[in-house]
Order: sequence, then structure tokens, then C-alpha cells
Amino acid sequence: MADPKPNPERDDRLAALLKRAHELPPVPGVYLMKDAAGVVLYVGKAGRLPNRVSSYFVPSADLGPVKQPMLDLIIDFDTIECESEVEALLTEARLIKDIKPKFNALMTDGKAFPYLIITQREDFPRVFVTRNPAGIDDKTGQIKPEMKGAKILGPFTSPGSLREALQVLQKIFQFRTCHLNIIEGDPKNRHFRPCLLHAIGQCSAPCADKISKEAYRQDIARFVRFLGSKRSAMLRELRQQMNEASKNLDFELAATLRDQIKAIEKLDNRASTKDGWQPEIEIGYVDPHKGLASLQRTLGLDEPIRCVEGFDIAHLQGNETVGSKVCFVDGRPFKNEYRRYKVTSVQNDDYKALQEVVSRRYREAGNGCELYPEVILIDGGLGQLHAAMEVFDSLNVPPPMVVSLAKKEELIYVQRRSEPIKLGRDNFGLRLLQQVRDEAHRFAQHYHHILRRKKTLGE
Repeated sequence: MADPKPNPERDDRLAALLKRAHELPPVPGVYLMKDAAGVVLYVGKAGRLPNRVSSYFVPSADLGPVKQPMLDLIIDFDTIECESEVEALLTEARLIKDIKPKFNALMTDGKAFPYLIITQREDFPRVFVTRNPAGIDDKTGQIKPEMKGAKILGPFTSPGSLREALQVLQKIFQFRTCHLNIIEGDPKNRHFRPCLLHAIGQCSAPCADKISKEAYRQDIARFVRFLGSKRSAMLRELRQQMNEASKNLDFELAATLRDQIKAIEKLDNRASTKDGWQPEIEIGYVDPHKGLASLQRTLGLDEPIRCVEGFDIAHLQGNETVGSKVCFVDGRPFKNEYRRYKVTSVQNDDYKALQEVVSRRYREAGNGCELYPEVILIDGGLGQLHAAMEVFDSLNVPPPMVVSLAKKEELIYVQRRSEPIKLGRDNFGLRLLQQVRDEAHRFAQHYHHILRRKKTLGE
């Protein structure tokens, strides 16, 4: 409901914002509404930035009872241009999860975009949708057997369309979606009664020896190739069927075919795990208890490890330098304590940038006003560790344990020790440190990519 009270100052402010909005480039993107202190109030996406952003500032704007009060607070806005609407949607979701703006009601529940999984190590691979691409079992902390070596596609930005497309494609490729452990040559397969999906022609029923392992895997291979193709032949055939149904006045069938076409077209609305849009669920974690116990023994600590914090620095040829801090509690990511730092003191000096970030994070702990984590991990080698220790040596209260982890060699450098620690690649403590290091790296890199497009979030 629009504000009925005359307010010339407010009207002038919104008119100025409207003028700026009309001048935005007509491209997809994300917009961030800010208050007088520069705090982000709301994050949204747009197919065309000027059209969507200007809609907030027209005199007749009605944002609903929840968002309407935001107009009294918006002083400024920033935008991030994107290459596509899919990228805009992923950027919007990532920023909402990271910033948690006051007026964003959606995407704040931690729900992730789904992934399509095609198992590889089973005799008869299965196909299913999940929001847990790392495949970690919540009860055991271990990777589920079927997820080892699995092909992972996504994240997909339209969960409903993904599931509908799979139903259509299952009629063609007849892959299984069940959780049965089917082993080739198992005698009980000959007497097993397949489910209804076989009866309606949507599964080739390897559970009942209706298809050989070789023939089934050929169907899966064709399915994978189809997902990587443009799918033009299938879409052309479906459109012909839709047109024929419409001519025959079978509008219900035509509508069904239309929805199937849209669903298959939206299979392209996906990103890749290598893009790191949802690192909090894409990283697989080792058993937390084994990892912490092993790390405690490796570092020779008397007390159990509860909290580990990791740091990384990212920049592009010395520009837009940022730092990240991630926090693991009891071996698991604790995202409420993740932080990003925009480095202001230097631009092309990783050591100095690291010192700025470490100093900003731990100055209160160094004054005795806050507890340190049991372990502080620096991404890098001996040089990065020495740079961090210069900061800690200047503080009144020293940290319990500071280590660095060098890439490639995966050597652990420990404060006050001259020789690094080399552990086996399967050591639980090393794997825990690797996961903290990798999470810090992804977290820094994502923020860095955003800043490369547009300076927007401030510190």
C-alpha cells in the first residue's frame, strides 16, 4: 500500500533514485538496496536492471506490507551486471545467504539448489536428485557408498523443472531411480518383482534381470551425452506433437507437452560445482571426531580441539584484494562466524594483506577481551605463517596454536617449529585442515569475483 502522507523529502529522494535506475544498462543483474549507513537492506535479481530497479521508485510502487517500509530507508543502491538470468539468480541466492538482508524473506532458510547425480561405481547406475552433492551421511559423517565417484551435474536453478524433465527423460532412457543395491548375476534378481515404473515403460528393471549390465550402461551413457547436448531433436519432436494435439483440440495434451518442453529447456539453467556457488554443501567433510582427535595428536595439544578458524587472501593482479575467515566448530562449518574483509592497507602484497586481516580479526582477543579458537589455520607456507606470527607477537595475549598448510606438498608448518609436519594423504587430521583451507579459499574467491564485477559490499 502506497504511503498516503505527503513527504516532499521522501518523494525527491525516490525521484532521484528512479532517475538513476532508468540509466542502468539493460542487462540481467542483481541489485542491492542500501540505507544511510550503507547496510544492505534487500537483494534482488532482474532480467533487465532498469525495468526491475525503477519499479521500486515509481510513485505508484506497492511492495506489499513487508517490503513497503523499506522505501523509507533506501538511500542508495548498487548493481552487479550478470551474463545471464541464471547467473543473476545464483548471485542473488549467494548474496542473500551471505549478507542475510533485513527485508529478504526468501532464500534465508539455507535451502540449496538441487543437483543431478548419476552413480558410477554400481553395476547398474542410478539417477536421482539431491541437495547434498557431497554425499555426507548426517549420522556417520562418512560419504555414502553410492556417491563415491558419482557424476554430479548442477546446481540447477529450477527444482520443479528438473524433476519434471527427469520424468520425461526416464520414459526414453529408462534409467532406475530406486535405492536398491543391484548386483549383476545375483540369483535373487531372477525372482524379483519390479516396481510399477517397469510396467509403465519408465525403467528397464535391472533388479529383475530384464536388461544386461552392458546394455543398461549404454543407455546411461546416451543419457549423459543427451544432458550435454543441445537436445534440439527431442524438442523439435515434442513441439510437433504439441502442435498436432492443438490442431486436434486436445488442449490438455498440448498443455502437458508444452510444460515438458519448458522443463527440458530449463536443463540448461544450471551452473557447475567448479563455480563454487554453494560451497557450504559441495565440500565433503571427513568424520569430525576422527579429524579433531587426529589433529590434536599431530599438534601435541593437551586440550581437545573445539574450534578451528581458517584464513585466505585473494586478489586479481593486485586489485580488489580481499580476505576470508571461516570457522569450523566440532569439525563442521559454522557459517554464522564466516567473515569477509576488504583489504584497505595494501593491494599487491599477500603478506601485508594477511597481517591486516589477522589483526582486525584478533585484536580483541589479543587484548584479553575474547577467546581465541584452539587452532588458527593460514592458507600458505612458512612465509604466510611468519607474517601472521608477527601480528600475534605484537598482541598482549598469544593464540594457543597457529599453523599454515602449503598447497601441493600439503606440509603443515607450526608456530615456533623449524621443521614442517608431513602426514599421509589419508590422515584424518590433514584432511580436516585441507577442508578448512579449501573452504576459506572458496569463500574468499567468491567474494573476490563479485568485487571484480562491481565494488558493492564495502567491508
